[in-house]
Amino acid sequence: MDEKKIAGIDIFNLLSETSHKSKTYEKSPRQELLEPTGVQDLFKEGKISINKYTCVGVQCKLCIKACPTNALYWKTGEVGIIEDLCVYCSACVLSCMVDDCIKITRKRENGKTENFGKIRDVVILSNCLNTERRHQRVREVFPSADDYCKKYRRVK
Repeated sequence: MDEKKIAGIDIFNLLSETSHKSKTYEKSPRQELLEPTGVQDLFKEGKISINKYTCVGVQCKLCIKACPTNALYWKTGEVGIIEDLCVYCSACVLSCMVDDCIKITRKRENGKTENFGKIRDVVILSNCLNTERRHQRVREVFPSADDYCKKYRRVK
């Protein structure tokens, strides 16, 4: 390259311009970590804990295999957690063979807080949520009983 062109470029100015532009589109560290996994971050707030005294991770490691974001990993003698990668999806609780070994607390967008540590709790919670969604959909399609009767009235 031509040395005159190289000498005329102010590298520090270019760096400050690009860093200024990237600040407007800057992603949070959590978003940058989750982007390659392809997993959607459904719960912004939450907490996960593993009771190392009841965990039998040496024998099973099922929670590590079930984690979609690799937030759980095997470290010396126990299961470790990377909090920034955890999306509080409850896959680890569903795969754990010991009740209350893994406990998750998460907060939904509507403000409801959910706590669980057993497979039974996760299943009941998901059934309740699915039931609410079905009822909401029926109310959208048929706001009143009269609307339902008008559509499905049997004519003799």
